[in-house]
Amino acid sequence: MSSPASAPAPAKTPLSVFERRRPGLRRLLRENGLSLVLLTLFVASLLGQFLTGLAASNEERATHGFAALTAADYLRGGEFLSAVFENWESEFLQMAAYVLLTMLLLQKGSPESKPIQGAEEVDADPATARGDPEAPWPVRAGSPALLWLYSNSLGLALSALFLASFALHWIHSARHAAERAAMHGLPAPNLVEHLVGAEFWFESFQNWQSEFLSTFALVVLGIFLRQRGSPESKPVAALHSSTGR
Repeated sequence: MSSPASAPAPAKTPLSVFERRRPGLRRLLRENGLSLVLLTLFVASLLGQFLTGLAASNEERATHGFAALTAADYLRGGEFLSAVFENWESEFLQMAAYVLLTMLLLQKGSPESKPIQGAEEVDADPATARGDPEAPWPVRAGSPALLWLYSNSLGLALSALFLASFALHWIHSARHAAERAAMHGLPAPNLVEHLVGAEFWFESFQNWQSEFLSTFALVVLGIFLRQRGSPESKPVAALHSSTGR
């Protein structure tokens, strides 16, 4: 007796491009979630600063009988750009100072510090890894000068970003001062006059002090407080006197 014919296998539905890429997308989001979220928060905050700054600026202009600025005029004006680079300046100063100070100084009990005693992996001589095929190219093939440059590239990059932001803050803060002076029929200060004036340094110091305070709080609070799951915290059961992560 012949066996009944087997039912034909259901045809496979072709996967969409999105479905074929979904595992790769999930992996991308998982492996880069921190930077993607921070970048999204940055863009959203910058947009919020622009929109609220435009509204506040036009409210002030209306009280003085001046026409409202268009979005394009405000975007390229000294007021908005000065405020943006004023904040970037302080953030890059904080990061550059933090990277360099943690290289040189210790804080007992803080997860932000290198251990008080013993060698640390970050202090190892990179020249010993010159033969490692998986080491970064500057380590494998670099001259002593290139190796030194790469060994200090993070601090140098953050310092350069601070200096660039400082210069752009200075230039656009002077532009904003000139714009305000024109509104009141006063002579505009030149760049040197603005640099040595109190207003520019007030703008900088009001941000610098908050950045150093927040960094101080992170270093000291980490001695006594914990955040389970965060790499910025010591393990929950670690001793207060335990230094480093």
